[in-house]
Amino acid sequence: MKPEIHPNYEAVAVTCSCGNVFQTRSTLCAPLATDVCNECHPFYTGKQKVLDTGGRVQKFADRFGMFGAKK
Repeated sequence: MKPEIHPNYEAVAVTCSCGNVFQTRSTLCAPLATDVCNECHPFYTGKQKVLDTGGRVQKFADRFGMFGAKK
């Protein structure tokens, strides 16, 4: 590899809007701010809700369920 053409890859602090702070490495070489992290994202915290608002799944099955049926 050629010397002096690659950016610095330094440890930076990442701060989430929930207050969680963790370390990672980046070529940005400046502190980062994020909106969500693994501590507050609904998928990782188990607080994610799956809603079938207005029966959308059943409506889809009624309209297109016959296409996959075998005769």
